[in-house]
Amino acid sequence: MTTNIGADAGAAAVPAPAGRYRWTICALLFASTTICYMDRQIFGLLKPVLDLELGWSETVYGDVIATFSLMYACGYLFGGRLMDRIGVRRGLSLAVGAWSISAALHGLMTTALGFKFARGALGLAEGGNFPASIKAVREWFPPRERAFATGLFNAGSNIGAIVTPISLPFIVALVGWRAAFLIAGALGLIWVALWLRFYDTPERQRRLSAEELAYIKSGDVDAPAPARVPWLSLFAYRGTWAYAIGMLLTSPVWWFYLNWVPGFLHQRFGVDMMASIAPLVTIYLIADIGSIFGGWISSRLIKSGMPTLRARMIAMLCMAMCPIPVALVSGVSGMWPAVLLIALAAAGHQGLSANLYTVVSDTLPAGAVSSVIGIGGFAAGVTGMFVAMAVGRILDATGGNYMVLFIGAAAAYPLAVLIMALILRRPRPPAASIAPDGLRPALMEQQ
Repeated sequence: MTTNIGADAGAAAVPAPAGRYRWTICALLFASTTICYMDRQIFGLLKPVLDLELGWSETVYGDVIATFSLMYACGYLFGGRLMDRIGVRRGLSLAVGAWSISAALHGLMTTALGFKFARGALGLAEGGNFPASIKAVREWFPPRERAFATGLFNAGSNIGAIVTPISLPFIVALVGWRAAFLIAGALGLIWVALWLRFYDTPERQRRLSAEELAYIKSGDVDAPAPARVPWLSLFAYRGTWAYAIGMLLTSPVWWFYLNWVPGFLHQRFGVDMMASIAPLVTIYLIADIGSIFGGWISSRLIKSGMPTLRARMIAMLCMAMCPIPVALVSGVSGMWPAVLLIALAAAGHQGLSANLYTVVSDTLPAGAVSSVIGIGGFAAGVTGMFVAMAVGRILDATGGNYMVLFIGAAAAYPLAVLIMALILRRPRPPAASIAPDGLRPALMEQQ
């Protein structure tokens, strides 16, 4: 069987960088991801308020999060296929519009069942963000820049998690927590208008110069992809399995940080919403640096001549080491040492994710990228549902002891990289696949 991997594309001679419009696209993706995570982070920050006002236990809160995770899984799976069918211009505008309305609906809910409905609708729509964004990066950036561009737009998840704790306490104090959800929904609708104004495929974008278009297409050794790739055929690619394993092991940990770290700081150190601003901003600012740094590592290695997949795996291995110390966080007596350990773990997650998403672009045909992103997201979401339910029950059963949860969070990343490396490991190619100059062709991998 052959797999189109573009493994050595980064080493090929390419034109010098030209134009900057592709970074406008990256900025729009950054903005959508920022808004996406603002809508998610609001719920985690309001946990102490909701627990007190609505009388929720950890189990009830965990079950609401589990509903989001399940529907997010479905949104990822079907959203990915939708993006490959209708394109990211229409697809992402539909996704952001739908999740903005869902976010606003949170402000109208009064029961756990109502929040499950609103949270589920939010998850279903937000599942389209990353499949669309990765597909847009695949269309708008050459292989040597994809991990860096992915790291940049993925940094929006941290900016959203930074902006929200800074602004939310003041919004809640002025207009109440329900209005905060309405404001978040309005921001998404404004973004949709900007996206439809500035986005199109590179071939149809009149603002794009011929020189920049040539640079975008440089180093891309994929054969022309069919308009639709049979869905079941995607499971024949190693990249599909590697990405799915990486997602299901690491994404639930990230959601644990988003949804439970504010509650952990409140329970362990007595931090209220206003006092949580500095520690949460610190965590996600450092995570932002990790996102960009992780993407930079692999891009730098590729530019130095290293094969693409090898560079991705080295970068992911480096970033997988960062979460290991978080296993000690429940035993730390001071708030700031605990915050810095969580921040280092969050940076490791984001840096690994920048390369994990890009592995799909490196190993799959262009017409299948969003669909595979959807498969991995579905695997992560289903796992995340069970993790969220388990977290709530563990905390209720142990009286709020987070130790086993942080130990699991530390172990997930090295395990993910190890399994991915085993899946993507290449057997020695047969002699017929060796070119006369002794180099294996960059386009195909024999499996």
